[in-house]
Amino acid sequence: MFRRTFWFTTGVAAGVWATTKVNRKLKQLTPENLAASAANKAIEAGHRLKDRAVGFALDVRDNMAQREEELGDALGINAPVDQELLPPRRYTAIENRNNPKYVEGSTYQTYSYNRNEDH
Repeated sequence: MFRRTFWFTTGVAAGVWATTKVNRKLKQLTPENLAASAANKAIEAGHRLKDRAVGFALDVRDNMAQREEELGDALGINAPVDQELLPPRRYTAIENRNNPKYVEGSTYQTYSYNRNEDH
């Protein structure tokens, strides 16, 4: 008698468990739930892709700055500039003596930038 009761209870428990699992799976397979799970997976994939793209962009930016520094050192662009070695400023070879702003003996360029002044 005890054996029959044990096996009957075991069968009922297995049946309830299996029925519950099947009903859960059927609810997961409804069109609404399939659409919601697909949307959630797409959003998660988008976030993962965005995180990877941001990480990639940061790596590219860091490597680009490092390479620019290397090139600047190799070409001497980043070297300190000695002000004594700079050539003197050159001025225009032709001075506009007809310009009212012209001052005799001036070392500064004092010409007008108005293109229509002579016309």
